Amino acid sequence: MDIEIHTDGVYSQEELIEKGKKLIASGDRRFLDAKIDAENMSIMLFTSGTTSKSKVVALSHKNICSNLMDIASVLDVQEEDTLLSVLPVHHVFECTVGFLLSLYKGSKRTFCDGLRYIVENIKEYKVSVMACVPGIYERIFMMIRKQLEKQGKLQEILEKEEKYKNSSMEEKKKVFNEIHKILGGNIKLLISGAAALDPKIEEKYRLLGLNLVQGYGLTETSPVVGVGSNKYYKTGSIGKAVPSVEVKIKDVNNEGIGELLVKGPNVMLEYYGNKKATNEAIKDGWFHTGDLAKIDKDGYIFICGRKKSVIVLKNGKNIFPEEMENLINKIEGVKESFVFGKTQSEDKNDIKINVQIVYDKEIVKDTYKVTSEEEIYKVLSNKVKEINQTMPKYKAIRGILLTENPLIKTTTNKIKRQENLDVIEKSKN
Repeated sequence: MDIEIHTDGVYSQEELIEKGKKLIASGDRRFLDAKIDAENMSIMLFTSGTTSKSKVVALSHKNICSNLMDIASVLDVQEEDTLLSVLPVHHVFECTVGFLLSLYKGSKRTFCDGLRYIVENIKEYKVSVMACVPGIYERIFMMIRKQLEKQGKLQEILEKEEKYKNSSMEEKKKVFNEIHKILGGNIKLLISGAAALDPKIEEKYRLLGLNLVQGYGLTETSPVVGVGSNKYYKTGSIGKAVPSVEVKIKDVNNEGIGELLVKGPNVMLEYYGNKKATNEAIKDGWFHTGDLAKIDKDGYIFICGRKKSVIVLKNGKNIFPEEMENLINKIEGVKESFVFGKTQSEDKNDIKINVQIVYDKEIVKDTYKVTSEEEIYKVLSNKVKEINQTMPKYKAIRGILLTENPLIKTTTNKIKRQENLDVIEKSKN
């Protein structure tokens, strides 16, 4: 768009503006007078299909614009801000929270040169606001941590975190100014969405005076349902519902957890060409998200896991894989993990918890001073046993698989559970 003369059918922005002016001057008002039916389908998007086949989501201008105005009313994004785009724009989270929000507020939008350059880009482009997936924030955190270790400053920083943990964000920003400078010194707000963020990572950022908050949404809700802000947040929560959206919990259990239902102008028109799926998902105007959540007395929403992912044991207890995976992923040398249920006998209801661990061989060898595959298995197995001791017995992990191959995930880093299960099953045969 910034070229001066068009080449190979690609026009510069200046040329397009001049061409538009000439068309209007000659009386061509087709674009200016175009009528938009806000209620009709304008966008078709595929769901990520983490637990089932993808569906085609039909969204209207009203769906997108209502959500855009809601986001703009909650998030502190102004004309002087610079946003960094990392995710693909065809993903509704990036399209709305990133691309369209910057246009709506008149702020600057910059584009990442690649994940390996993300910290450099944040600094170079003077980024103040970013919306991205948890994996990116984890990556940035580890890069900063490694840099501090190399400089011999990590222990000093950890001591300061403890000393200033109850200080205001502004005070923390001054105390940890050198870390803010690594990220250019302009960061005002970081938003994590599209997958669950480890509360420990969120807490670490905030201890350093970096405003990292969570948001939550689905393709079917255009996408944002709730989001935290600089002013309103709780660690581990995805914030409160945005202004035009109503939320409630269905089939609440004794822990206050049930399926999250959403109602509002942001809810999709339908699953295109799939009336059965539409009627199953939307009942009396309420969209059934398929996600389990709880809402506290202040209206903050806490996502607990995917309804279809829940492992139901013989004793009726529910296991949320995401909760277990967060614990296992904290083990030094573990890149990621996948918790699943496995039948241990002819009784199909006799399910035990298993985990597939993706590990970094070099880190494991260096950290635990082991060399052989047997030693690696033993040391990671012992770490899992330590986690088992912190939980009720019914949650204990009974089987462990090790691999160096990454898990199958969506473009926004969500684990494709059925596909990973299929790979595990095939590997047995």
